[in-house]
Amino acid sequence: FIADRREGIGVCGWILVSLSFLLVLITFPISIWACIKVIREYERAVVFRLGRVLSKKAKGPGLILILPCTDTFIKVDLRTVTCNIPPQEILTKDAVTTQVDGVLYYRIHSAISAVANITDVHSATFLLAQSTLRKVLGTQSLAQLLSGREEIAHSVKAILDNATEQWGIKVARVEIKDVRIPVAMQRAMAAEAEAAREARAKVVAAEGEMNASKTLKQASIVLSESPAGLQLRYLQTLTTLAAENNSTIVFPLPINMLESL
Repeated sequence: FIADRREGIGVCGWILVSLSFLLVLITFPISIWACIKVIREYERAVVFRLGRVLSKKAKGPGLILILPCTDTFIKVDLRTVTCNIPPQEILTKDAVTTQVDGVLYYRIHSAISAVANITDVHSATFLLAQSTLRKVLGTQSLAQLLSGREEIAHSVKAILDNATEQWGIKVARVEIKDVRIPVAMQRAMAAEAEAAREARAKVVAAEGEMNASKTLKQASIVLSESPAGLQLRYLQTLTTLAAENNSTIVFPLPINMLESL
């Protein structure tokens, strides 16, 4: 990379640097205001001397000295950048069209690489995040997309980290915000879920009927062994009916009359 080049500025370059330094001494202390630059805590300055990177490490924070005639510098912000990925039209693995948007968090960890290796690092990262999101989601089915957002986000982050390393970018986090599916697909999924719930309800009701029939069978066996228990159960049923609905008229029959039936 450009930051790793070790060639010097040559004889002509040193002559120009010497003349620039001599000019600063002659016009001192007025020229000192053009030589001193203030770099904030969250910034770094990449200094170019006659078009070459002055050192392998960016300068700052604090005060830095530059030669006004031969040196130029570019400030680079090292704070975390939040990038909203707009909704992307995705065709999933099972041929369902969806719209997916997300959020990307990244920061610059190498100011020299971010300046010398790419023209616009923020625009390039933004476009790469969009294309990577579409590529990764195109290999997933709709069910995987809805249930595996964390795994998809980790996959996108790993791909972006590998691709932006030479740009001096460190991806901190990728989040999948929303997944939008067509209205017709939503209705079909709702109908499928409702049918599945109804099927489970019928299975549960059938199991309840089966268990109830087994219990009633056991109860009938117990009552057949004790005629007094059957009569007590009959009187308890009459009491329950009278308590629940007072307008009901009950004509109790003796148990002895029912034994012949």
